[in-house]
Amino acid sequence: MGNRHSCIVGSLSVCSLYLFYVHIYCAHRRLKANVVSSDKLPSVVYLYLRYCTRVLTRRTGRLHRTAAAHRRDPVYTVLNCRLETLLLRRFCSAAGYGWDYPDTEYRDIPLCFPEFLCGRLLLMLLTDENFGLNPAGLIRVHQSLKTFEPVDELKKGPFMLRAQVLSYKHTDAGVEVDVCLSATSRSGCPVWESVLTLLSENKLHKARTHLPRNDSKNEQHFGQPPDEPENVKQVELTVPRTVELQCPWSFSDYSPHWLLSLPARFFGYRSQVTPSLWMLSVCLAEIEKHKGVDVITAPVSISVQFKEPLLVPGKVKIRFWEEAKDGAQSSARGLSFHMEEQTCSKSHMVGLISRS
Repeated sequence: MGNRHSCIVGSLSVCSLYLFYVHIYCAHRRLKANVVSSDKLPSVVYLYLRYCTRVLTRRTGRLHRTAAAHRRDPVYTVLNCRLETLLLRRFCSAAGYGWDYPDTEYRDIPLCFPEFLCGRLLLMLLTDENFGLNPAGLIRVHQSLKTFEPVDELKKGPFMLRAQVLSYKHTDAGVEVDVCLSATSRSGCPVWESVLTLLSENKLHKARTHLPRNDSKNEQHFGQPPDEPENVKQVELTVPRTVELQCPWSFSDYSPHWLLSLPARFFGYRSQVTPSLWMLSVCLAEIEKHKGVDVITAPVSISVQFKEPLLVPGKVKIRFWEEAKDGAQSSARGLSFHMEEQTCSKSHMVGLISRS
C-alpha cells in the first residue's frame, strides 16, 4: 500500500512539473522576445494567470506608477499565421453573415474577422507587465478601422498580426489607452488596421458616461437619420442570450465576473454586456446585405463610437443611411449607421463608413 501511494504521489509530481514547464515556464520565455510564431503561442492557462496577477495588483481607473515611470509600451507580433476555414465559418455564423458566407462569390472576408484572430494576441498585450492599466473591465469607447487591401489577401499565405500600445490619456471618467491591431500580408503589405480606445473607468467618477472624447480624433460628424424615410434603412434584430458562447469575441470586453453571470441569464436576467465586436460585426453584416459589398470593399475607413452598453438578451434596431456631401444627396461621402434599443431608443453605437 505504501509503495502504491508513493507511486501516485510521484506521478502527480511529475505531471505537475510537466504542466508547469509547458504552460508557464515555456510561455514566459517565449513572451520575453515579444515575437512569437503562431504555432508557439503561450497557453491560455499562463495568460489567465498573468491576467489574475495584474487584476490583483492594479487599481482600475489609475495608470500604474511603475509603468508610468519606466514604461516601455508593449508590442507583440505573431508570425506565420494562417487562415482556418472552420474558424472563419464560426465567426460568420455568429456575426450574422451565415455559415456558408465564405463560399459566396465576390465576398471579401468580414472586416472584423482579423480582430477576432487577435484575441489571444490582445490578451498577451493587456497582461504585459509594462501595460499601465488593470486589464479587468476595460470599456471600448471608440474604434477606427481601415482596410488597405481586400482582407482576402490573408488567404494567400502566412500573414503577420501585431498589437501595440500607442498612448494613454487621462479623462474625467478614468484613463484611456489606444491599442493598435494590424494584419500584414505575406508580401509585407499592410492589409488591415484597427485602433481601439479602451477606458479603465474610475469607480469614484459618479457620472458614468461612454460619450466620445473631446479630442480631434473624435471631433467628426456622426449624423442623425434624415427626415426622408426612403433614405433610411432599418433592421430589427434579437440579441441572443448565448452570444458570448457562440464565439470568444474579445477578451477586452469581459470582466472577471462574466462567467458567474451566465446562469442568471438563462433564467431571464439581463446582467451581461454584449461584446462590442459583435455589435459592430452584425451592423456591417446587415449593411452589406442591404447595400451590397461595394460599400465595404477596400480601401475603406470605419469610425465607431460606443455609447450605452447593450444588455443580454435584448432587441435592437440598426439604421443606416447615406451621408450627403455639401447637401447634395447625389454626391454621397459615406454611410452612417446607428444601433439603438427597440423599446426605449437608447443609443448603443454610432458609426461612419467612408471611402478612402
